[in-house]
Amino acid sequence: MARTSTKTTTSSDLGVQDQIGYSAGQIYNYLSNNGEVSFSKIKKELDLSSNFADLGLGWLAREDKVEISKKGASVNVKLK
Repeated sequence: MARTSTKTTTSSDLGVQDQIGYSAGQIYNYLSNNGEVSFSKIKKELDLSSNFADLGLGWLAREDKVEISKKGASVNVKLK
């Protein structure tokens, strides 16, 4: 009988490109549930490292999945 692993994958278990994709997925799901929010709030709420949060948002922007706007000093993000 094959054994299945019960280990939960965390972002730190992944390679760099996979961590970027993981961060993009976390951001996408957060926006799907919360609508337009500031990028600083996303990073804080999801506890993503700044580099991977930035790279994940860049991935979503390149895929044309998000709309990014600047309101004063705040950068706001929402799904298209």
